[in-house]
Amino acid sequence: MEIRAELKDGAGVLVRTMDKDDLDRSIAFFQGLSAEDRKYLRRDVTRPEVVAERINRIGSGQVKRLVALVDDEIVADGSLELEGLGWKRHVGELRLIVAQAFKRRGLGTLMARKLFALAERENVEEIVVKMMKPQSAARHIFKRLGFHKDTVLTEYVRDQSGAIQDLIVMRCSIEELMRELEYFMADSDWQRTR
Repeated sequence: MEIRAELKDGAGVLVRTMDKDDLDRSIAFFQGLSAEDRKYLRRDVTRPEVVAERINRIGSGQVKRLVALVDDEIVADGSLELEGLGWKRHVGELRLIVAQAFKRRGLGTLMARKLFALAERENVEEIVVKMMKPQSAARHIFKRLGFHKDTVLTEYVRDQSGAIQDLIVMRCSIEELMRELEYFMADSDWQRTR
């Protein structure tokens, strides 16, 4: 998948499937994130071996990864993790991070929309997002998209600094999500600036 799009401020961006040639770009992206943004990531993706492992997992078919590029630099990274077989084969987990300079410009919504479309193609019926309690802005965004808080696992995970945090799990059916996203896009200034 590869699409060119325009953000709310008119900046051009390329959104495409991540590939093995993105290793150095991906390392640079994660190393360029603020310490606060990196604090809540599941793994220390500033380490080259961790980034290489993430890219290698794409070949398994259980992970779909998208990147957004501006001037050949990654400015957003998103993934849809699929359960495959078993109890949760209808569930996908979404992960998304956007560089600080590109937040509030419509890139997060664009990336989420593309990941939701991938989920639909993979016959995912429900999307799950997981975040730590201090990530209130992320919770607010997903709530606006129709996600609801499903559970809180108290003192369940450690952030990258080692502090114990509550893990919040939110979920939404893909059908409801696409409906909310269409409403959100139609009601926002995104359409007026395209």
